[in-house]
Amino acid sequence: MKADLRWKLVVIFGVLVAAIYVIFSKPVKLGLDLQGGMSIVLEVDVEHVIKTQYKQLAQDIRKKLKENNIDVLGIKVTDNGIFISLLDPSLGEKALKIINDNFPQVKADLSDGVLSVSFSEWELNRIKKMTVQQAVETIRNRIDEFGKLNANVSKLGERRILVEIPGVVDPERAKAIIGKTAQLELLEVVDSAYSKEDLLRKYPDGLPEGTKILEGLPERINGREIKEWFLVKDTPIVTGSQLKDARASVDSRGKPAVNFELTDEGADIFGEATAKMIGKRLAIVLDNKVVSAPVVRSRISKSGQITGDFTPEEAADLAVVLRAGALPAPVHILEERVIGPTLGKDSIEKTLKAGIFALILVGLFMIWRYAISGFISVVSLMFNGALLWGAMAFLEVTLTLPGIAGIILNIGMAVDANVIIFERIKEELKKGRTLRVALEEGFRRAWDAILDAQITTLIAAFVLFQFGTGPLKGFAATLSIGTVTSIFTALFVTKVFLDIVLGGKKSLKFAF
Repeated sequence: MKADLRWKLVVIFGVLVAAIYVIFSKPVKLGLDLQGGMSIVLEVDVEHVIKTQYKQLAQDIRKKLKENNIDVLGIKVTDNGIFISLLDPSLGEKALKIINDNFPQVKADLSDGVLSVSFSEWELNRIKKMTVQQAVETIRNRIDEFGKLNANVSKLGERRILVEIPGVVDPERAKAIIGKTAQLELLEVVDSAYSKEDLLRKYPDGLPEGTKILEGLPERINGREIKEWFLVKDTPIVTGSQLKDARASVDSRGKPAVNFELTDEGADIFGEATAKMIGKRLAIVLDNKVVSAPVVRSRISKSGQITGDFTPEEAADLAVVLRAGALPAPVHILEERVIGPTLGKDSIEKTLKAGIFALILVGLFMIWRYAISGFISVVSLMFNGALLWGAMAFLEVTLTLPGIAGIILNIGMAVDANVIIFERIKEELKKGRTLRVALEEGFRRAWDAILDAQITTLIAAFVLFQFGTGPLKGFAATLSIGTVTSIFTALFVTKVFLDIVLGGKKSLKFAF
């Protein structure tokens, strides 16, 4: 055997061993349609974020105008912008210039003494895009914390998100974790009462400036379920964005709770604020509801505890969503589907039978049509299958039902390359060339045709993967990986086997 054939065989053997090792040590991940699970389509409430941004902008503008000795009579925030009335209307032009100079992301106009401010079109698009992208990342982080690492979370259109979680066993719990906004705020309590009406009666002239009323969670006292209402300061001391960690624990009574730890910046702010609040109540607010309102007994800096009527599972889930971060906006479930594992098992069995049947038929045809060379192509095809499966496991590609269709299609494509090569060789033999020369010329002449066909397939697969959703991505992934492996097996593995089996033969009997 020639030296170059020896090292080529070593390469083939090494690749085969590596592929088999990966196959047995790292199983291929199964998609939603094969192992069951749930699929959810969410819509992000970007209008909520825009209005929140307008509220923050209104505060910033008020502060900037005050720094320039311009008093604001009133500010009205709507979904479409901000309307500002000045105490001295003659300062309108000056105020307009200050806004335009300090807030480049807005458009400002002055009409009849009222300033109207709104975000520019570019800024609005940026806010919408960033909100949806942040929601995608937050949901992905939550699912990873939840322990479902094989989930697919992807953007769907402008403001929708597709979430596919294979193998989920508790759909309701998964939905609660995915859809919970989890906006944490720590607010100073000004007053409280056991009904909203009683609280409002304390302030007949209206609520103090910079305060708002929040609802507490129901509590059971002496067999009766009651709910406390809180008047809190509007501006939070710290928020969930300054949260470093959150873990499920138990409180002093042995009930489930959540311990949280703040960042260094948050700890400094919180410590300074609580030092002034000794004897006052601190509201721990989650999604605009007060979950607990303990009395501050001493200065608190780095850590705290959220208590409430939690089950151990609820405390663990709350810790998960707090660690992963708050969603930038509320999300609404538009569509949900739960796929049972029985359907996935049935799909695997049927497609596996189809794949085996296709492989047998293709193999029989190749042996009937090309004799020994056809048998060699079948061996190469089996090698290609092992290489494809090993590559999918190594690259952690999730196998879906369309992905299996891509594998079956790859069987035909891999054989197609061999057909082109064999027909080229037969053409050379008809010209009177020797078998050795015909082999070399056949592979050389087939190279361009095979490469062109496979490159166009790779381009189509790339487009499907780039712009398709979960199932299409699965098809594109297996098709592209299979295309690369089929090029290797057709032009390298098949060539080596033909050189070994037919290279030294002078008779053409049963060769093709």
